[in-house]
Amino acid sequence: MLDQILFAPPSSLLPAVVAGIFGLLAGSFLNVVIHRVPKMMQRESDNYVASESNLPPPHQDRYNLMVPRSACPQCGHQITALENIPVVSYALLGGKCKECKTPISLRYPVVELLSGALSALLVWRFGSGLAGLATLVFVWLLIAMSFIDIDTQLLPDDLTLPLLWLGLLVNLDGTFVPLQEAVIGAAAGYLSLWSIYWLFKLVTGKEGMGHGDFKLLAALGAWLGWKMLPVIILLSSAVGAVVGIGLIVLARRGRDIPIPFGPYLAAAGLLALLFGPVLTQAYLDIL
Repeated sequence: MLDQILFAPPSSLLPAVVAGIFGLLAGSFLNVVIHRVPKMMQRESDNYVASESNLPPPHQDRYNLMVPRSACPQCGHQITALENIPVVSYALLGGKCKECKTPISLRYPVVELLSGALSALLVWRFGSGLAGLATLVFVWLLIAMSFIDIDTQLLPDDLTLPLLWLGLLVNLDGTFVPLQEAVIGAAAGYLSLWSIYWLFKLVTGKEGMGHGDFKLLAALGAWLGWKMLPVIILLSSAVGAVVGIGLIVLARRGRDIPIPFGPYLAAAGLLALLFGPVLTQAYLDIL
């Protein structure tokens, strides 16, 4: 049974189903990452500022991805294992805390379902060997970064940089692209958005994007190679422009309110991973 799951070729049903189940579990952990990483960054920043001011650190309790246990923010009820089963627990609890009946955000099951569905799709597409397992890490990090960026307009170095280095390591033997293309892709991905950032700032005096976007595109270049960068930039820019205009027109969102670019880069990177050659050919045909 184990050999039918591990190192199975693409289009194998059983490994895809298993990957989908693990993806649901990973999605539950991603919810913790999305919620806690920004808080961990803020706590670290607060302690640093206090240290530089010769003041005692305001945060001395342990706070990481494992400690303390997850609890209801309203009443403090600690979430038990049975209340933390992906999707199922949310449905059985009716989307509310067991103790105080405070509504639980729909985002939690959405992240779990998204992680599970994409995990199954990627293992179906790439198999359960090195390439398939690598794509699971790829998509899980993209999901976490996308939702963090939506919440905070930040793309943490703790997620973007590991994604970049993993991309280079995975391509040491040319898993997705030759190593040379991966290295050039990482450099070109960073420098392209870095150049646009400074050009926009020189012309307008404003910052058009965050530095995390540079690092995320560098990571996508490390995974997919420099040839995919034009497609990724074109897709992310087009979708971002459409969504941004829609928010301004339909939701009456102010033009000065920043719109996170990370989720569009992540979506474009995932599409490039799945349909890269087709998208590249379509791009070249248009040109």
